[in-house]
Amino acid sequence: MKIRIPATNVSDLLRQRAGQVGGKLALVEGNRRLTWQQLDLQVDALARGLSTSGLLAGQRVAVSLLNGIELVVSYLATVRAGMVAVPLNPTSSAGEVARILSDSGARLCVCEADTADTVRAAVEGIRSAGEGLSATGAAGSLPRVVVAGAPPAAGEMAYAELAVPGAPVLSPLDAEALAVLLYSSGTSGRPRGVMLSHRALLANIDQSSQIRPAPVRRDDIVLGVLPLFHVYGLNAVLGQVLLVGATLVLSKHCHPQETLQLVSAEEVTCLPVSPPVIAALVDRPDTVEGLATVRMLLCGAAPLPEALWRRFEERVGQQVEQSYGLTEAAPVVTTTVGAPVHKPGSAGRALPGVEVRVVDSAGDDVGVGDAGEIVVRGANLFSGYWPNGAEAPAHTGWLRTGDIGYLDGDGDLYVLDRAKQIVTVSGFNVYPSEVEAVVYEVPGVRECAVIGVPDERTGEAVLAYVVAADRHDAATLEAAVRSHCELRLARFKVPAAVEVVGELPHSATGKVAKDRLRAEHQRRETRLA
Repeated sequence: MKIRIPATNVSDLLRQRAGQVGGKLALVEGNRRLTWQQLDLQVDALARGLSTSGLLAGQRVAVSLLNGIELVVSYLATVRAGMVAVPLNPTSSAGEVARILSDSGARLCVCEADTADTVRAAVEGIRSAGEGLSATGAAGSLPRVVVAGAPPAAGEMAYAELAVPGAPVLSPLDAEALAVLLYSSGTSGRPRGVMLSHRALLANIDQSSQIRPAPVRRDDIVLGVLPLFHVYGLNAVLGQVLLVGATLVLSKHCHPQETLQLVSAEEVTCLPVSPPVIAALVDRPDTVEGLATVRMLLCGAAPLPEALWRRFEERVGQQVEQSYGLTEAAPVVTTTVGAPVHKPGSAGRALPGVEVRVVDSAGDDVGVGDAGEIVVRGANLFSGYWPNGAEAPAHTGWLRTGDIGYLDGDGDLYVLDRAKQIVTVSGFNVYPSEVEAVVYEVPGVRECAVIGVPDERTGEAVLAYVVAADRHDAATLEAAVRSHCELRLARFKVPAAVEVVGELPHSATGKVAKDRLRAEHQRRETRLA
């Protein structure tokens, strides 16, 4: 399907909006405000500075910034200059940053006061190891550090000094050129760089915009609380804002009370969030009033448990629109926006221009309602994993996602789990999401996560971690979860153990970090052995 957007570079969207609604507010960050024209000028100046600093088209620029104006400007300036943006999680350790800088061959890294020490330690780690850049970069080179909002150290550069005024910068015309390198676990569990071209990013922006009602409109005030270093914040949120010329209110952190206050103060009308935000808001007495201005509440980046979805809509009165996607799809594949009926547990239907099938191990379509691997096709798919395009979509255009789900008779998708997270008990498959849905039915459960652990008798066993709501006794809650699961689940699906914990580990976008739960369980078992 042909992309309708007249652009070949993501930054072209900014240039178009600056020409159409230049005086309209584009970005809000605290007391700082930029119009579309001002944003375009800042992006031009930084793009010019990147080019005159010795960087060439196709080279990588890493960005380690919290949500803010500098992050938006750095990203758009990088792609406008024909370079490749490498967004970094600002909470990453120095070792993690070093691995990404080295693997990507980044020539420059933009950071700020909150992330500068980590970036410096990462660069020093690369220097000490004598690695320089990877084979994809210049041997013996180290990324230059650019610091925003804080004094640069010796050998570093101030962010403000990188901006060079001058004539408008013309972006390259190759839509297949690499725009963003996002590090994700992909379908293998190993963190690898997902290569997203301008074509893929623009395609998904276009596909999402064709939904009715539109997820983002020009008159919307959108809250940018989803991290922009993640594909959902970067393309599903910022991308839509760039396309329609809405106003984006940037938030560096997501604290329930502060978020509600910001929504109210800025009269936010479009609120894209992740499931932990829904969980944090559902029982607050000020949520209904705080969300009074919101017309569209979007939930993505991780699955939203059905019980939580029902409780939120009943208590708050706001309809929650859900979606399914993956980094390799830039990211949205399906959505409930515009669906005739909101079905419990459904992630909605495929976007216009996106095809979804569910197949068996041989690649053949399974029957309606039968579980299998989700495969997708569309112009929004990635170009493979860095640096050689490994595991790009097949010649037929289909990408195996590694996710398990099924389609109903209307074409609505139900996502069950990652293939690698299925628990096999005595030869029978157990989908953790199914068990989690039952656990969430128990009063007093704030959050839960189910994993598989080794078991000598059954091969694997189901282990449920539960976070209790306030004032709930752990032993009583554990017994209630066990009893309810025994009533609602087949015997082999019932958790062999239930552990009540104070909190669960999460990724920056809200997904429960189940790999960390497995690792901690293994360490504990090893100590006890």
